[in-house]
Amino acid sequence: MFQNKSDHPRHRGRPRSRSDKETRDHIVSVANEGFRSSGYANSAMSTIFHVSGISTKTMYRLFPGKAELLAEVISRQIHRFLMEIDLATLRDLDVREGLTRLMTTYGILTLSEDAVRMAKLVVAESARFPEVSAAFYDRAIVPTNKIIECWLGERMETGELSIDSPVEASGILRGMMIMEPQRASLLLKQRAMTPDETRRRASECVDCFLCGRSNAQ
Repeated sequence: MFQNKSDHPRHRGRPRSRSDKETRDHIVSVANEGFRSSGYANSAMSTIFHVSGISTKTMYRLFPGKAELLAEVISRQIHRFLMEIDLATLRDLDVREGLTRLMTTYGILTLSEDAVRMAKLVVAESARFPEVSAAFYDRAIVPTNKIIECWLGERMETGELSIDSPVEASGILRGMMIMEPQRASLLLKQRAMTPDETRRRASECVDCFLCGRSNAQ
């Protein structure tokens, strides 16, 4: 069971009250550690609010249930990806450079150690807890797919890419980028990829994908 790593001597005087945002951030941090170390099933809400030092009333006001808490943990991981992808900036790059940058960021999101841990949790818990797979699909898969599909669709409309469907092309790219290394990591056959390794793989995947599909080679 996860432990409270934030224990420290208490100072005298009235403690500073946290804002709801600060409280949510603290709860999510504790829950993320709990999910990673103990799994979803073994991370009880009562344990989370005990470790976080948050009252039951406040906890349930901010997060009605454990599924909502897991969804927020996932959303914050995805938010970093969305913040790093600026479609306006990518529009100024040529096809190869823009797609390489897009796939590199996607790869770092999905092939990092934290991402592999989350994927293991989803695989392990989804059969017993459908809300786990639902949260992962809605908060992680859908928004990242849309970003890639949108970029591909724009390049298809300008004639820079010769593809029939942005959705199908996105699936091909994502499969090339992450399927083998992610599966190897999940099965403990390979460590999580470093950012440099991810960048090299992204470049190779883009070169392979663009062969015969780009009018701007």
